[in-house]
Amino acid sequence: MALALEHDVPLQPLNTFGVAACARALLRVRSAHDLAALAADAALAARPRLVLGGGSNLLLTRDLDEMLVLRIEVPGVQEMAPSATHWRIEVGAGENWHALVQQLVARDRPGLENLALIPGSCGAAPVQNIGAYGLELAERFESLRAWDFQRQAEVTLGLAECHFGYRDSLFKHEPGRYAILSMTLALPRPWTPVMGYADVEHELRSRGVARPTPRDLFDVVVAIRRRKLPDPAVIGNAGSFFKNPIVSRDKQAELARHFPSLVSYPLPGGRYKLAAGWLIEAAGLKGATRGRAGVYERQALVLVNRGGATGAEILALAREVQAKVAEKFGVELDPEPVIV
Repeated sequence: MALALEHDVPLQPLNTFGVAACARALLRVRSAHDLAALAADAALAARPRLVLGGGSNLLLTRDLDEMLVLRIEVPGVQEMAPSATHWRIEVGAGENWHALVQQLVARDRPGLENLALIPGSCGAAPVQNIGAYGLELAERFESLRAWDFQRQAEVTLGLAECHFGYRDSLFKHEPGRYAILSMTLALPRPWTPVMGYADVEHELRSRGVARPTPRDLFDVVVAIRRRKLPDPAVIGNAGSFFKNPIVSRDKQAELARHFPSLVSYPLPGGRYKLAAGWLIEAAGLKGATRGRAGVYERQALVLVNRGGATGAEILALAREVQAKVAEKFGVELDPEPVIV
């Protein structure tokens, strides 16, 4: 099978930061057969790779001269045989995540509403173990199919094998080994709303909704995200740029003594999650602009391309944010996006 490689492909439309970069070689992957053909080409298989989905969790700082970019475009949404407790949905890695959530609500297969409007592809969702408003993907995950470049074979990985954590997974710890092809979701039946997140409860109350339907919850999450986060089609961004740091009880108590308005959330085991957005704002960086890159005015957790910014400019701003938060609070911020 001949590989349909594309050359000198502009990547600006393929990353939500809208950063200009070029891929010297790009392969569009629509099935495992494309990757089997790649494995059979010794020269191409030996090249370093970048697996690219929706480009919503990526910061490019240069042209990709030596890398082979694998653009994952596996299509399809298929309902599988249900279990006694779950609806089972298989979705191709190239499908748009928000469109999937919207489609499943319309088809009376709810369970992902809290994750509405998260940008990116379905294949990228397990890499990040995406989460929002009290729900993580891992809670709705059954298995996935992927190409394992180490074994040069297609594999199926279950929930335990993916080693999901907070914005973390096996795929972050073994970068470049896997290309995710599809994922099977397990949506609980009967459905119950995932509540308890203050913003969601406040929005429901403001709408006079006491017993939310899946559509109610979907609409509320979309409304909240649109108020807080910039649309990548309008201003380039990759959503939350930093993870919420997790600290010990002693560290949280120390910070709360010095900064009484500290926003933190208790976790099992006595640790605390700190709100990275609060830390950045308290460090005086909300709305900051450095050249053509900036910290978003409505949500300090988001770095933005104000127009024509390079990846290097955005990265320099990210490092400034990390340095100032570390200096003021003694807390390290870890980036969420993959930085090339």
